[in-house]
Formats: sequence, structure tokens, C-alpha cells
Amino acid sequence: MKATQKTTGRTAAASGGFTDEERAAMKERAKEVRAATRGASRAAKAAEDEAAVLAKIAEMRDSDRLMAERLHAVVTAAAPGLAPKLWYGMPAYALDGKVVCFFQSAEKFRTRYATFGFSDRANLDEGTMWPASYALKELTAADEARIGELVRKAVG
Repeated sequence: MKATQKTTGRTAAASGGFTDEERAAMKERAKEVRAATRGASRAAKAAEDEAAVLAKIAEMRDSDRLMAERLHAVVTAAAPGLAPKLWYGMPAYALDGKVVCFFQSAEKFRTRYATFGFSDRANLDEGTMWPASYALKELTAADEARIGELVRKAVG
């Protein structure tokens, strides 16, 4: 490649580097970690974290924002003990500071679908193999009910 040519985020990923979107997510995660180490009361920190999640959701484009708003409502209703927080710049829900489930918008990583996933902290084990993330193009009432069940099981 000529020195004057620029690489795109996608080219960087294909050559073993990180895409622009991935680098941005890592920078957001570093900011989140720094913010978590600042001294504040637990209640104040929880309120700040939820406000940050709601602000991030509000910044999303229409379809991702609508899904994230519904998922936020489903997760907080299904497992009120989970604390909303940002994780790599996306909404996540943690138990004792450890992320249990999270949402990734389609727009952020330029994918054709959004994702709702679970970390290894989630108690979803079923035999030797089980799903840990779900592709979302839209949310139906049945999808919301299933996600609520999964979240309850994940923290149970």
C-alpha cells in the first residue's frame, strides 16, 4: 500500500489491527474504568451510572434507541438487583460490579443487527453448550418476555 493511502477501519481489522469502532469502544471503556475509581457514595455512583446509560441510549439512532429503551425496561423489571452501567460505551447491567448482560447497537459496530448478550457471570448454563448472545433486528412482545426470562435465570 502506498504511504499516501489511508486505511479504513475495516482494512485494519482484516490485517489484524482494530477497526475505528473497536478503538473508540476501548477508549470509552478506559473512561468508564477511570470514572469508576473516583470517590463517590454508592447511591450517587448508581444514579450517575444509570443517567449515563440513559444518555447513551438517547444518543442512538431510532431503531437501536427504541430497542435499547425497551431492553432497559425489560432488564430492570426482570432483575431490579442489576445495576445499569456503561460497558465499552454500551448499556450493560451488572451484579456486584460485574457485567451480567449487555446491549450492542447495530450502528456502533456497523453490523446488520443489534446484539443482546450475556457474560460468563450469567447463570445460563445448559449442558455443554448454550447461547450467550442474541441478534436483534426488532423486539416483539414474545422476544421481550423471553429476554425477561433469560435475565431472571442469569441472575438466579
